[in-house]
Amino acid sequence: MFVSRSVLCVFVVTVFFGNITYSRRKCNYSEILSTYKELILIELQNLNLTGTYSTLKEKDRCPSVKVQHILRSIYGMTQLLKCQGKGKWHREIGKPVAKMEQLIRENCRHIVLTKRQKNASCYVLELCNLAEGKHIKDMAGVDMDPETARGLFEEGATLVLLGVPEGTELGLDYKSWQVGPRFRGVKMIPPGLHFLHYSSCNANGGGEMGPKTGLFLFLQPREVQLARWNEKEEDLDFSPSQNQEEVDRVRAGLRDLDPFLGPYPYETLRKWVSLTDRLTQEVASGLQPLSGRICAFSDVIPELQLPHTKDREEQNLPRNDTECQSMREGLERLPRMRQRAGTELRFSHIPKQTYPPGATPAQITQYSMDLSYALDCLLESHYKQEPLHVLGELQFAFVCFLVGNVYEGFEHWKRLLALLCRAEAAMCARRDLYLGLIAVLYHQLGEVPADFFVDIVSQDNFLTSTLRDFFQFASGPGVDASLRKRAQKFKVHLTKKFRWNFEEDPDDCAPVVVQLPEGVTLE
Repeated sequence: MFVSRSVLCVFVVTVFFGNITYSRRKCNYSEILSTYKELILIELQNLNLTGTYSTLKEKDRCPSVKVQHILRSIYGMTQLLKCQGKGKWHREIGKPVAKMEQLIRENCRHIVLTKRQKNASCYVLELCNLAEGKHIKDMAGVDMDPETARGLFEEGATLVLLGVPEGTELGLDYKSWQVGPRFRGVKMIPPGLHFLHYSSCNANGGGEMGPKTGLFLFLQPREVQLARWNEKEEDLDFSPSQNQEEVDRVRAGLRDLDPFLGPYPYETLRKWVSLTDRLTQEVASGLQPLSGRICAFSDVIPELQLPHTKDREEQNLPRNDTECQSMREGLERLPRMRQRAGTELRFSHIPKQTYPPGATPAQITQYSMDLSYALDCLLESHYKQEPLHVLGELQFAFVCFLVGNVYEGFEHWKRLLALLCRAEAAMCARRDLYLGLIAVLYHQLGEVPADFFVDIVSQDNFLTSTLRDFFQFASGPGVDASLRKRAQKFKVHLTKKFRWNFEEDPDDCAPVVVQLPEGVTLE
């Protein structure tokens, strides 16, 4: 007796769903697994969705209603297995289920695979999807449908962070959390550059947090990074990621770890990308300390180890047990400190001498007002192949300060920005660099309050004086028209948002009234 493939498939699917949904105790999962793999593979072969591509038999792109119905039924079966599966049999069937789902999706992208139906099996599947969707929305902060969440889980990277103490403040990119007792890592991470940062908490309670530590990571699709918390160092140890066997074991058990993994905060992804779009893996690796850790407080050690009195006497230094006669003497007794080797941020060296050797007094004046020579020296030394990477360094320094709480990053950001903004000749020669600079500053200045750059003592705004020079140079006759127009729009934007006045002359440019001594006259 001849039975059509579609009828056979629908019949088996219906029986399969019925057994799973209503009679779980009677199911022989080994038999189901064997039948599932054989039957579905045959059906997909009949639909010409497996094997090598043949020009004589073009692939069926799923045009017919019958084929769509079959594939939708197969897909529903895979999702129900995922939803209800537990234990050893679920681990065995998980791989063929995933392969079948991927095969169907790759070949029939335009099919709506899930469809609301009234039978009990689809109702169970729908409840499962709704529960998964609610979980994603509550934790990730965005309304994400289950299909998208599942795709991100399978294609995204995963950070498995074991043993992180409860109460630790841990963050990824632009968001941080307080670690709970069930935390094991972060899932669904988009590929690319990310900044992992954390602060250890006081084990004895009290709520005190340690200084923030961070590191830049470049993650590939489906990559799994494994780290364990080192209680002695109060730091994450990523050496387990070098053990491929252990990483593969963790990768195989990711679905079991899923309830303990927090999803990546996609509501902050756009902001993070806007702050790091110029920062490449190469630039970040070159600027990050050799130790691999960016610390909010510098790790310093004494230049001279003088633990005993005789050691100080050998260096002709006064004994510590004698009374200081003055504040100056007390300060001189303090040990001279230096940063521990390997923990320094490796920022580009900004030349202190802004003019070339042998320059005349007139040239010294010129190069002190126009910093193009110093900028060219920096680009030649550090970014000869790709000058635009200096914008990546500007973003690196800003992120280190804004997210990592590293004040050194802020200081370098100010110096590098001043160098870029006061290079008049470079604006005429490096149009793309300065168009990129405007875009970088636009996003960075959106993250700080208007009075952030005001000096507490002098009440001078560093940024307004720096940008005043930039806008003045950008309006010059030799500047490209598109750059001049973009700079003018940026100026209007800042004036409107922060109410900064770039038109008035700074105090040091105003006329100075000099009171002449008595008896002195000007002839």
